[in-house]
Amino acid sequence: MKREKVWLAVAGLVIDKDGNWLVVKKKYGGLKGMWSLPAGFVDEGETVDEAVLREVKEETGLTTTVNGIIGVRTGVIGNEISDNMIIFHLNHIDSDKIKIEKSELFDVQWKSPNALMVDGKTSVMIHEMLKQGDLFQRHQAIEGLNPGEQFGYTSYKLFM
Repeated sequence: MKREKVWLAVAGLVIDKDGNWLVVKKKYGGLKGMWSLPAGFVDEGETVDEAVLREVKEETGLTTTVNGIIGVRTGVIGNEISDNMIIFHLNHIDSDKIKIEKSELFDVQWKSPNALMVDGKTSVMIHEMLKQGDLFQRHQAIEGLNPGEQFGYTSYKLFM
């Protein structure tokens, strides 16, 4: 899909019962070889929460559920491209096993926050997230709303 000059992406923070973070090491892009959160672009016809569940499943094999939005990363590339990412906190189903998407990733691991902080191959975004106090002031989805037939939404959610 052509993204033009406004990009919308999602990332998922998944934390296991021991406090380890699910991180991926991409084979491409600006984060090539760096630990980052599973992430990707929103496709046509899907909401941001659907996109993050799909991306995490595609990259890691894990089935997750949305716990809430924990942040937004936004920037402009080359004074031209609006690059925006919504960061979700996700819960995972314990019975799932990690399956690495080998065409996109070098590795997928559960890593402790301390290990991520001292690893020189950890993304700036993860370092900043780890420095924050309470990341988990979640904004939960309110579903079943209809803002009016005049808009023509086929899916509509409000995170508050």
